[in-house]
Amino acid sequence: MPSSQQPSEVVELKNPIVAAILAWLIPGLGHIYQGRTVKGLLFMICILGTFFYGLLISDGRAVYASWQENDKRLPYLCQLGAGLPALPALVQTYLVREGKPPLFAGVMAPPATPAELNEWYKTLHRYFELGTVYTMIAGLLNILAIYDAWGGPVQFEAEEEKRNKEQMTSAAG
Repeated sequence: MPSSQQPSEVVELKNPIVAAILAWLIPGLGHIYQGRTVKGLLFMICILGTFFYGLLISDGRAVYASWQENDKRLPYLCQLGAGLPALPALVQTYLVREGKPPLFAGVMAPPATPAELNEWYKTLHRYFELGTVYTMIAGLLNILAIYDAWGGPVQFEAEEEKRNKEQMTSAAG
């Protein structure tokens, strides 16, 4: 059989909704669930590596949730795209707002006062902002990975087969 007429390999995907949810919870997990292990591990390493690197260089301060009048943390909406790794920020925010001490040495805890936020900028310099950017990029990249887990791989073979059939029909006629 000529190479242009070989049957294309069809990837049988499992439930796309479950895959998307798993891909949001832990980047790459939805692809692993579908049997696309290498792609899932690639997403997992790259996205989680980017997220945790941003958290590391910012001393754990770049990811926090706050909706206070003087501190609306909109970058958290992007960071939340990384899924489960960003969720401790919600617990930390609850603890701080209730006057309780944050867990994990304050990692992902919001500043208790505007003065504390100013101190973060002074001590961390550009690393606070860089950490914020890295974690936001990780969240946004994971949104693309979630879409890929939900939609599956692009299938170009069907278009190529259709084109070959049209060429064969026009050659025969």
